[in-house]
Amino acid sequence: MAQSSTGPGLQSKAVRFAPARSYLTAAAVAFGLAAFSGWIALRWLPAAVPAILLLMSAAAVLWLALRPAIYVSDAGLSVESASIRWSEVRRVDQTGWVSPLVVYLTLCGGSRLRLVYPGETEESNRLLRMIQQRSTSALINGVPYRQIFGDPKPAQPAAQPAPKFRLLTEDDEVEVERLYQKLRTAGRIDPEK
Repeated sequence: MAQSSTGPGLQSKAVRFAPARSYLTAAAVAFGLAAFSGWIALRWLPAAVPAILLLMSAAAVLWLALRPAIYVSDAGLSVESASIRWSEVRRVDQTGWVSPLVVYLTLCGGSRLRLVYPGETEESNRLLRMIQQRSTSALINGVPYRQIFGDPKPAQPAAQPAPKFRLLTEDDEVEVERLYQKLRTAGRIDPEK
């Protein structure tokens, strides 16, 4: 589940993407079924095949459940002790996997990083979207960033004061000021009733 926090190696506020808890539950169920199949295999040898398959599945799902959290900030991406700046990402390639999400990041040195996020489908899509939108100098699945998202947003210029428009002419302003002073000296604005 994603939540805001300060990520390791990043100075700014980061969104944390932790593995979904359902993977731990699935691993426990698979280990239980593997143990049951192993117990049956003591009496009936063909039950050893599902026991071995369930044990391998449980190990794979447990590996996914124990993956480290991923932190995404405006500065970059952080997994375990590795921090990657968005300016270093040259290519973001999706695979067919959405849950768990598997994405390949190619960095400026030519190195390739496989990012695995075992989260719910909605959170996986959110993480993928954040990675793609922040990798402004990268190819997204072979397509330049500008063709997908347009030009990256430039840094916001310093706030300029709003322009002031004249509503009254100078003669009208003088007349309004004269009427205001007249009412002020009378001590009331409402006429007597």
